[in-house]
Amino acid sequence: MKLLFDQNISYRILKKISEAYSDSSHVKLEGLKNASDSEIWEYANLHQFTIVT
Repeated sequence: MKLLFDQNISYRILKKISEAYSDSSHVKLEGLKNASDSEIWEYANLHQFTIVT
């Protein structure tokens, strides 16, 4: 499962979950730091992420 963490969650969580969810990312790392909710949703849908907020 690919998780995409939004700006309300620290990107540092990726280190803690990397073994179980290695394909996960954070909006900051994907260049979506200032993106709207709908833009994040579209990106997640296109790249098969599940959004964690």
